[in-house]
Parts: sequence; C-alpha cells; structure tokens
Amino acid sequence: MTETQTEATSAEGAELTHRGCPVVHTDYTQETEIFGHYALLDPDREKARFLFNDTTDRGFFMLQRYDDVREGFQQHVTWTTDVRSALRPGSSNERLLPQDLNGQEHVKLRRILNQFFAPAAVRRMEQMATERCIELIEELKPEGSIDFVAEFAIRYPTDLFLALLGLPVSDGDFFLEWSEDYFNALLAGRPAEATESKKKIMDYFDQAVNDRRENPLDPDLDMVTRLVTARIDDQPIPQEDITTICLTLMLAGLDTTRSALGYIFAHLATHPEDRRAITEDPSLVPNAVEEFLRTFPLVIQAGREVQEPGEFHGLELEKGDVVWLGVAQANRDPRKFPEPDEVKLDRAGANQHLAFGGGPHRCLGMHLARLELKVVMEEWHKRIPEYQIPDGTELRERGGQLTMTSLPLEWDV
Repeated sequence: MTETQTEATSAEGAELTHRGCPVVHTDYTQETEIFGHYALLDPDREKARFLFNDTTDRGFFMLQRYDDVREGFQQHVTWTTDVRSALRPGSSNERLLPQDLNGQEHVKLRRILNQFFAPAAVRRMEQMATERCIELIEELKPEGSIDFVAEFAIRYPTDLFLALLGLPVSDGDFFLEWSEDYFNALLAGRPAEATESKKKIMDYFDQAVNDRRENPLDPDLDMVTRLVTARIDDQPIPQEDITTICLTLMLAGLDTTRSALGYIFAHLATHPEDRRAITEDPSLVPNAVEEFLRTFPLVIQAGREVQEPGEFHGLELEKGDVVWLGVAQANRDPRKFPEPDEVKLDRAGANQHLAFGGGPHRCLGMHLARLELKVVMEEWHKRIPEYQIPDGTELRERGGQLTMTSLPLEWDV
C-alpha cells in the first residue's frame, strides 16, 4: 500500500488506521513451521473486529469472526468473486469456472455440475473410492515409512479426480507431475512458470473432450459427456469453457484434499488417544472429519471484490475494495466454538464450520471431500493403526493456501 492509503490516528508511533480500521502488516504467504499461520491468524482476529492488511498492492479489509464471515459469504450480489483470494487478487486473471461467474450465469452452470457432486452421486463413488484407497494403502504398507503428503495425500485425490471425469486412473502417474508443477508455480505467484505445465494439462483435457464428442457415454453418469451435450440458454458450452471447468475442478480438489489429509494425519500421529479412538470406534469418523475440517480448514480465506460503496456493521467499503473472508479465523473463533484450538472428535456442532465457504459459491465438491477424508481415515486405520513421525522431524507448512510440505510417517512392518 502507498503511504497515502493509511493515516496515523495520532502522533508518530501511534497505531495506524485505514478508514477507521487498525492497520496490520501480517504476511500470511510465507512458509513457516507447522501451525505457524494459525499463530498469526488467531491473534489478529482478537486485535479488532475488522482490520486492514497492507501487505499486498491493494490491501484488504479483514472479516475474521464467525458471524461476520458467515454473513460476508451472503453478500454475493455486491461482493463478487472478481477477486477470489485476498492474498493474490491478481490470481483472478487465471480464469476459473464456475467460480468466476456471478448471478444467473453462475446458477446455470452450477445446475449442470451439481448432479455429479450431490450426495447421491458421491455415494455412487464410494465403492470405487474405497477400493482405490485400499489399493494404495496395501501398496505402501510393506514400505514401513513414507512421505505421506507426497506418496499418498496427493495421489489419492488425483486418482479420484480422474475417475470423476471418467478418465483413466492410470494417467495419474504423469498427470500428478503436471499438476504439482502447476500448483507450485501458481501458488508461489510465478504464473509465467506455470505456463508449460498448464498447456500439458489443458491439451490433455482437450483430447478427453474431443474423445467424448466422438464417443459419448451416458451424460447422467459421465461428467465430460454431460458438459459436451449440455445447453445453456440453448447454446452449447464452448470447448474452452469445458476444459477450463476441468482445470478448475483439479485446482479446487487436489491441493485442498492433500492439505486436509496432511494435517489430519499429523494430528493423529502425535495424539495416539485420538488415533486409537477412531481405530476402535469407526463410528466416530464422520464427526471427526467435521472437527478436522473446522480446526484445519482446507482454505484459510476467500477473497471478494466490492462492486458498490456500502457499509458492513460500521465498516465503510468503497467500490474496488478487497475483502478477506477469514475462514480459518472463523472456524477457530471462541465466540462460536468453545476451546477452539482443541480437537474434540465428538464436538457438538462441528459441522457448522465454514471450511467450504458459504452462499451460492459454497464449495461444489464438499460432499466428495468429506467422502475422501472419511474413507481414508477408516481404511488406513484398519490396516496401519499405529504410526508415528520420526524423531527429529521438523514439520513445515506452505503459506497462502496452507499445506504441509512433507509429512514423514513410519510404522512397524
């Protein structure tokens, strides 16, 4: 931010404010030790109801407390996804669908996609999801040690993503390399470096779409066929839009699930009482999934851009302002969740978390994500109930969109 965009409230050295909000300089994009970002997010939430963060070129107004964040997700008419991330407002130059759409355009495309992510559709995937999970665990079990993040937590959702699109799971071997290169460059703010990997991914999707045009399957069961044959306002969906939808589903589903699994297993590896509880009583798993999503949300924030001047509980906003919807801060708000930093597998109301956002842009794949986490927790602990992190391991997390960079696990063979 430029000097003219913030003003001191009083003498030199006093707290700076911007339109009445305390100004903070917290950088949430740096790599830290595990949980290092929560050590920043939680105190910022308690400094003031609203803050202004000046660490990006545009800066952003921070909504941090549960009730405010939940209400903020409902401001979809005047706060739009023209900015999807408060930390990377320029990332909206990378076109995504349906996230970039608002109003009726968004509703019409979501209506086409919803049938593949509805609870009934996800239940149809459960057998395949379970079988693939067991295959991966049985493949890794004899090793006695792995990097869980690199060898399981990203492989599993990649396989399910390909299966969801009706594409060969065996393609995961090379597709995973492309997607990792793309994720790493994009999230590090190096879009130019992402170009080559993105081209490989988009060419792959383009070929898959062309194949479905020549060899269509059942559009009620095959997503790509559905996209090829669907009409919006009596017009077919353009080829470029279909491949962009495929790319969006990849970006939304792989890194986030890897993140959730990493934090879940880091917790269970270091809290044997919780690990043994779900091993001995798998009926705890569904609520445990919700509690883990609350404590370690897949995405720590969502961005929005203000489209017209207005006021939000005394916060004055102008057209073009960037708003931070603090998902992680809301999920750990003691005003909503007692003892929020503690994982309680049987916590009442854990599913009231905001890990999947809210409003019309609420995460399309939330039911699939829940299924993936549930299946992994159940099937892993049937086969490898005891494991630990090797002594002396330093666990680190990537900033921006949190994920663990590595999680070594070991167990007796």
